[in-house]
Amino acid sequence: MSQQVTCDTHETSAADFSLIRVEATRDRYVVTLTRPQQRNAISGDMIDELHSACAVIEHDPKPVIVVGDGDHFAGGADIAELRARNRDDALAGINRRLFDRVARLPLPTVAAVSGYALGGGAELAYACDIRIASSTAVFGNPEPGLGILAAAGASYRLPDLVGMSVAKQVLLGGRNLDADAALRFGLVMDVVDDPLNAAHGVVDRITRQAPLAVRLSKTVIDAPGDHAWATDVAQAVLFETDDKRTRMTNFLERKK
Repeated sequence: MSQQVTCDTHETSAADFSLIRVEATRDRYVVTLTRPQQRNAISGDMIDELHSACAVIEHDPKPVIVVGDGDHFAGGADIAELRARNRDDALAGINRRLFDRVARLPLPTVAAVSGYALGGGAELAYACDIRIASSTAVFGNPEPGLGILAAAGASYRLPDLVGMSVAKQVLLGGRNLDADAALRFGLVMDVVDDPLNAAHGVVDRITRQAPLAVRLSKTVIDAPGDHAWATDVAQAVLFETDDKRTRMTNFLERKK
């Protein structure tokens, strides 16, 4: 079924989607993968639609929730398509370029994960800033068992998220992380009965903060290497905003 991006009752994009659903409200987007019969496997066409969704989000930045329709977040990439891909496809970084784009979205992204987040599905979850899981969640990267490697971000994101030792257990040793292990290793923020509802709660907290402060915080956190100077520059910008003065004045007034 074709879906349109809407903001309250006002259309914000003419883009039509068949494999995802993008819902926009005043202060957030919810992006839903809608291939439940295929465990939301990430196909090339879904990649294209997610690029279109990113373009909408980049044009009007708001926090984003990513969720899968049905029992699973995303059970991997489409294996039939992967089998047909060749060297040039690999060098084009088809999935990696999308997940890198998701990671670069201006405001925080929250993955609400139930069931399988495997292969490309796991890498999409890794690309989000925060992950919240249900007790059914399973993260894993079985790519070497299929004769390939996890080349869409897991090799450089997962070690940062869970440490090199655990990342190697997943990427080399074929270990899957269930919800309890994912929580223990810091991959997920929480394990709850309803991760989508919990993700909305996180976004509620994000949207109560100063938008520019959140945006610059994400930029500085994600900047590579030693970037103390960038932190100073970002703080200098924030120190001059009316939002900072208003928020601090309100805080001091409440203390009185």
